[in-house]
Amino acid sequence: MTTNRFSAFAPIGLKFHGKQTRTVVRNLAGAARVLLQDWPSDDGEEYVIAVKACVDAITGEVGPEQFRQALLRAASEAGIISFSLVHEAPPDLNVDGTLSVREK
Repeated sequence: MTTNRFSAFAPIGLKFHGKQTRTVVRNLAGAARVLLQDWPSDDGEEYVIAVKACVDAITGEVGPEQFRQALLRAASEAGIISFSLVHEAPPDLNVDGTLSVREK
C-alpha cells in the first residue's frame, strides 16, 4: 500500500489553551501526530471525523485539502485557535522553489 503521509497542504497554525507556543501543521504526518498526541479531547464528533479523514488522506482515499478542512472543523469544535499561514516566495523564486535566472 502506498501512503502519502508527507503530502503537504496549506499550513495551519494551532494555538492550544494553556500552551505558550503554537504548532504549525504542514503535512499529514504532522497532523496525525497532533491529533493523536496533542489534541485536548478525543470524544468530539469533528475530532473523530478528522482522524478518519487523516487516515483516508494518508492512504490516498481523499485529498490533503479535504483533510485540512476536517482538521479546521475539529479545531473549532475543541476551542483551539487556528489560523492559516501564507508563504510567499521571493520574487526570484518560482512557485516550485527553483531559482529564476533573468537574462539581461
